[in-house]
Amino acid sequence: MAEIGIRERMLVKDIMSSPVITIDEDKTVDKAARLMATHNVGCIVVIGKQGKPLGVITERDLVVRVLARNNQPTKLVAKEVMTSPLITVDPDEPLSEAARRMSRINVRRLGVMYKGNLVGLISSKDILAVTPELFEIIQEKARIEGGQATEVISESPSLAGYCDQCGGWSDNLEEVEGNFLCEDCKEELKGEL
Repeated sequence: MAEIGIRERMLVKDIMSSPVITIDEDKTVDKAARLMATHNVGCIVVIGKQGKPLGVITERDLVVRVLARNNQPTKLVAKEVMTSPLITVDPDEPLSEAARRMSRINVRRLGVMYKGNLVGLISSKDILAVTPELFEIIQEKARIEGGQATEVISESPSLAGYCDQCGGWSDNLEEVEGNFLCEDCKEELKGEL
């Protein structure tokens, strides 16, 4: 596959969201929520004074740390509500490794860092969005690699069970005129016709 310029592995950079919506650490939480609503995103990255990502504010953070505690979002700043630190990943990391890491540490989003800069964000939702296509690619690759060696499934697959004629067990019953027959009874029936 490499000969025609197709990579065998899907990478984080292939599906990450970019640019990332950010907010300064000292801005109020209501501004963070408005930014999330305006950009229709489920999280916003909190940036420190040096411009580096410190953490992330998710919808869950707003519910648990603001609404559930009856806090006023105009009186809290982003750094008080964020989940910290922002877990990051390299853009050239295989998507499968990023998904495993997310599962292992129980997070839904990873910041994508390149040369010390935040360049994107990847979420479990992004991974789920490409999963059906990945299955199709895997099936197609298996078909191509298998060539003619792939097994063709017959239109009437064999069944295991008791023969309707003799009552004996067979691993290869076939339906003949509405009855399931073993190979011997099927041959007998053919001989009678």
